[in-house]
Amino acid sequence: MRSFRVDFPQEELDDLRTRLSSTRWPEQAGTAGWDSGVPLPYLRELAASWRDDFSWRAVEKRVNAFPQFVTTIDGAPIHFLHARSPEPDAVPLLITHGWPGSFLDFLDVVGPLSDPRSHGGDPSTAFHVVLPSLPGFGFSGPLTEHGWTLPRVAEAWAQLMSSLGYDGYIAQGGDIGATVARLLGLQDSDHVLGTHVNFLFTPPPDDPAALADLPPSDLARLERLGVFADRGSGYMKLLSTRPRSVGFGMTDSPVGQLAWTAEKFQEWSGARDLPEEAIDRNALLADVTLYWLTRTAISSAYIYYDNAAGMPTAATPPPPLPPVPGPFGVAVYPHDLAQPIRSLAEREFPALVHWSEHDRGGHFAPLEAPDLFVDDLRAFLRAVRAA
Repeated sequence: MRSFRVDFPQEELDDLRTRLSSTRWPEQAGTAGWDSGVPLPYLRELAASWRDDFSWRAVEKRVNAFPQFVTTIDGAPIHFLHARSPEPDAVPLLITHGWPGSFLDFLDVVGPLSDPRSHGGDPSTAFHVVLPSLPGFGFSGPLTEHGWTLPRVAEAWAQLMSSLGYDGYIAQGGDIGATVARLLGLQDSDHVLGTHVNFLFTPPPDDPAALADLPPSDLARLERLGVFADRGSGYMKLLSTRPRSVGFGMTDSPVGQLAWTAEKFQEWSGARDLPEEAIDRNALLADVTLYWLTRTAISSAYIYYDNAAGMPTAATPPPPLPPVPGPFGVAVYPHDLAQPIRSLAEREFPALVHWSEHDRGGHFAPLEAPDLFVDDLRAFLRAVRAA
């Protein structure tokens, strides 16, 4: 395990600007909206902003204010941020990010979570925050060998927490990270004090009578899940079958990487039109730059290829996992791509001790509503202690 700092050579940043300046743009095709992808005028303006206004050095400075490390687990380099709380009774918290995000998405919440006393919070809800980068993502990549199933990731995270000396911890995650958190609750149940997710599929029940009993608001959630499976999951099919082919374009073209990411930030957030309505533009560009500079477009996409059997298709949700045995908590944000139904979740998770429905935020909750994200984890910690 060694200390780590982010410091890319200036020539890498100069090369990025040169490539952005020499982009070969297509003619506008189709409608001006987002139905068939990112609108050309918006992407041109966003690329110009990336080239002329965005400061990666400012991101580096901010990231390097936190302790970071790189270690080797199961043959792979694993990067993680580790913010220990000054509170003596703080509870370890392991957060797993998803795609197309990164550990950068959580920088706004690390301080309030680890040092609530300095951020107007109750010091009894302090956490030691451990924030790793998924294998193949960012500074945990690129990988030359793959096969990183999510159970394997969970096992690596359990080893990481043990190596840090944490005998008990809370597992948290959204997107892919939500599955990793649930697997930790299953595979490392002797040490996981509770499992908290802000992304959860609750598929339709097999019993037609149970479906008929659902209120219109819950039926609308099931309908939204069906729309995502039919019209919004093409990226998943592509990455779970041909991650390398599409990744070449994003590794060579920064605008290709930018379009690929911006579309998801717009579609999965609370934005009505532009991603910036829900997420700060610099946060979006920071994620894109991280993927670009680390050359991990292909390497990160392999997490879908390596877990293809567990990805939903156009007709079916992901195969169910067994319920975690310890306390389980769910945070629901209104603009997420999938919204779970509480009555169905209660059937699936007997140890459900915390459920919250928020009035804002979406798939990228730590970026869209960091205050709600922090408050939800604090509330879950109280529920775990009371369970």
